[in-house]
Amino acid sequence: MTAMLVAVNPANIVLIAVIAALAGAGAASAVRHFRGQGDCCGGGGGTVKAEKKELQNPEILRYIMHIEGMHCENCKAAVERQINRIEGAACEVDLKNKTATVRCDRQIEAETLRRTVAMMDYDIKSITQEAVR
Repeated sequence: MTAMLVAVNPANIVLIAVIAALAGAGAASAVRHFRGQGDCCGGGGGTVKAEKKELQNPEILRYIMHIEGMHCENCKAAVERQINRIEGAACEVDLKNKTATVRCDRQIEAETLRRTVAMMDYDIKSITQEAVR
């Protein structure tokens, strides 16, 4: 029996390594997506609604946040839940317009809202304060 030697081109080794790295990155992204850690919540099997929060006191301040990256009802509910955890803030998201209306019954800084949404990996395009009627 004779041993067969095959010459391996170094360029082929590099090409195989690049393809393997891309495949690994794609697989990792898919896993994060379906666990709810990627660009979208990955929740395709039903939605979890955020409870509507009522303010304890009269509304004194309102913000409109323009947010990119929300794709579905689960994204909407996640943003509402996070902002509603802030004492004195009640949030409603309009997914179609990519906005969140945050009503406040006490002084809450816009930066607090920005940090809360940013840590969820959504992109805050703007936050404007709106007059309370």
